Amino acid sequence: MKKRSVSILLAAMLALSMTACGNDKNQEEETNVAAQENQQAETREEADPTDDSSVSGSSNMLVAYFTYAENADLPEGVDASSSASIQTWNSEMTGNTGAVAHMISEATGAELFSIQTTEKYPSDYNETVDQGQEEQSADLRPELSAHIENLDSYDTIFFGFPNWWGDMPMAMYSFLDEYDLAGKTIVPFVTSGGSGFSGSIRAIESAEPGAAVQEGLALSDSSAMEAQSDVEEWLAGLGYLQ
Repeated sequence: MKKRSVSILLAAMLALSMTACGNDKNQEEETNVAAQENQQAETREEADPTDDSSVSGSSNMLVAYFTYAENADLPEGVDASSSASIQTWNSEMTGNTGAVAHMISEATGAELFSIQTTEKYPSDYNETVDQGQEEQSADLRPELSAHIENLDSYDTIFFGFPNWWGDMPMAMYSFLDEYDLAGKTIVPFVTSGGSGFSGSIRAIESAEPGAAVQEGLALSDSSAMEAQSDVEEWLAGLGYLQ
């Protein structure tokens, strides 16, 4: 009788032990499952495209432009009306090409990059253009004072400049020499006294053979500040208007 009682007691203890092990195992599995679900939820939250925190907001388009007033050694407080080549846009001093660049940026959401030289040009526009001709004759490449660090972020480059002696300012060649735009789209625009692009489109294509050069926009200096509708019509035709 005593042996039977002992056997029953041992069996009960074994069953209790197995039940406890089973409960521990189930609890461990439930903990692992919960941890996996939490990890998956965090991953989905990080990848959620509707989450504003995961959106950079940066544009894949850039407006790279050269304009007189942003490259000239102008006296402080110069009056924009003192020269047809000096303009203001949102209270900032710029030139005709710079004003068009801002129009493009505002219409497309593209970021702006002002191509500027280390050595400033004369405060007199005619002297500046004459210096530009000398640089052109000597095939000079003026040193640039600023550089694009994240060029890979941009697929489309709006490329703007004034026409100096039937060509681009040589600073534009400095830009094209510095950056490899292969695989990108270049969209040129120019302001001029009436010569338009002259041979600059061929020069761009020659300097960047791996890029696609789209139809450009040529504006006269005298109409640049009133060119908003022309700019938007051009951008709409290329599919860039917001």
